[in-house]
Amino acid sequence: MPDLSVEAISRLSPSELIALIDQLEPTTEGLGDIDIDEVARLIDPARLKGDEFVRLISGLQRLSGGSVDIARMGPRTFARLISGASKSQLDEVLSRPELRALILGEIFRRMTTHLRKEKARDVNAVVHWRFSGGSGEGGYDRYETVIADGACTVNQDMANSSRVTITMPPQDFLRLITSNASAPVLFMTGKLKLRGDLPFAAGMLSMFDLPKP
Repeated sequence: MPDLSVEAISRLSPSELIALIDQLEPTTEGLGDIDIDEVARLIDPARLKGDEFVRLISGLQRLSGGSVDIARMGPRTFARLISGASKSQLDEVLSRPELRALILGEIFRRMTTHLRKEKARDVNAVVHWRFSGGSGEGGYDRYETVIADGACTVNQDMANSSRVTITMPPQDFLRLITSNASAPVLFMTGKLKLRGDLPFAAGMLSMFDLPKP
């Protein structure tokens, strides 16, 4: 049985750590000893080679639901992991539907907890998000955020009329929410498209406490 303590894992090279994650299964004995946030802090995507980044995310997807779960990463750790990935690493992850769903789903799950209630207290708005290259209608993955009564809820049903609809590639969305891209620049270069209440859209992200990598 592998030693899954943080001390043992910290002695592994990046390639050895990815190889270890490849071996783990949800039923692996001692898996509950792993602190996924501590482990993720040890990973610098820039030091990963070849397909190691996608193997890392794939391993987290396979193990999700237990102690080794991307949802257990702290917000700063998660933001650093995503922002530290190269374009080619993100492209490879986002090209796989199950990993794309994992990453986007986790981001929107976190949006429900990162809403700044004091700024959203008097806001009632529905935002539709459309991400190109998806498997949904028209080739988009869709998410709906509903901000009301100082809370944010998320679904994929598009059940409500939107105040604004945002369309963009998922790679640029990841860059935006990890503070590696500017919304005005993405808009001016055509990578971010808006339909609806543009003034509201311009200030919308300020209602969320986006973690800094």
